[in-house]
Amino acid sequence: MRIAQIAPLYERVPPRLYGGTERVVSYLTEELVRRGHEVTLFASGDSQTSAKLVRCCDVALRLSPIVADPLPYHVIMLEEVRRRANQFDILHFHIDFLHGPLVRDFAGRTITTLHGRLDLPHVLPFYKVFADLPLVTVSNDQRKYLSAANWVGTVHHGLPASLLFPYREKPSGGYLAFLGRIAPEKRPDRAIEIAVKAGMQLKIAAKVDRVDLAYWEQTIRPLVQAHPNVEYIGEIAEHEKPEFLGNASALLFPVDWPEPFGLVLIEAMACGTPIIAFKCGSVSEIVDEGVSGFIVESVNEATAAIARIPTLDRAKVRATFKRRFTVERMADDYLQLYRRLIDTQALSRRRAAANPMPAQREETEAGRHLDGSLAHTSQGFTRLETPAG
Repeated sequence: MRIAQIAPLYERVPPRLYGGTERVVSYLTEELVRRGHEVTLFASGDSQTSAKLVRCCDVALRLSPIVADPLPYHVIMLEEVRRRANQFDILHFHIDFLHGPLVRDFAGRTITTLHGRLDLPHVLPFYKVFADLPLVTVSNDQRKYLSAANWVGTVHHGLPASLLFPYREKPSGGYLAFLGRIAPEKRPDRAIEIAVKAGMQLKIAAKVDRVDLAYWEQTIRPLVQAHPNVEYIGEIAEHEKPEFLGNASALLFPVDWPEPFGLVLIEAMACGTPIIAFKCGSVSEIVDEGVSGFIVESVNEATAAIARIPTLDRAKVRATFKRRFTVERMADDYLQLYRRLIDTQALSRRRAAANPMPAQREETEAGRHLDGSLAHTSQGFTRLETPAG
């Protein structure tokens, strides 16, 4: 299968430091290549991949000292995609909205994974206009904000754990871990409060985006400085995660927003590290209550759950990960969706050939795709219905 993977340019693929979407794109791309598919990755020029790389900027935009506006670089990427669009059986987008107008005439050969939150006011108007785009959620919870969209499936993330996140049966750190971003919706302040109430050490490994600098300076840094049991170690690289997560007694995930997935949840599970997570967004889909962790609704509940952590079997945490969240399972799910889209397009072409519409009889070459297939119309695209899961 000839597959294009189109990644955001904010981080390289895979990221040097923080970056959930680009990390998932990397895992999926490498697994598809391993299985013998012909994969082209559109990403930043410093990306590392065994697929064919189309360089759309020199380095990842977030870490570039000269980039002030990421939009022009993403438009450049879309032009690179447009020039090559007829070379692929499937084009898999991970960039939210920008490609909507570009793929209008061949939407049936595309799939778009929505990695972010869908409860914001600008989302619904966009997908009312671009109603034909085949969309994938990374959790079932995402769908409730956009029920009328053209959902073709839900695919939970997966990791190549045997390579990156070895199982840690006996952690040596004796601390609670917080991994991610210093941001109001991630609630590191809750993590600090929980650790203080429980009398445990807390290590915070997190990046601070420019937009969150005031929150860090005014709210979180003073809390860190006020409590000797709390340590901020900064943003960590991928190779540092197994040690950080694997040696923790538990991961704290005290989010306060409709979390689309929460990649760190399954990274911790891969190490055998249990989770204490607030009941928001996808959490109830990802964490198996009483097996891979505890789901709570308040700081007091979270503090009480810490005392119950020794009752959880780290081997069962790891087993839950292997059953549900491997990269092999993720690739299987996406390949099934790719094949269904391809089969649907083939069926549409056969029907069009057997029952040509007047407009199709009179078409000119200007009405064809670069590959010679008929231009797509909303009437000619069959919506796919795939059970969530």
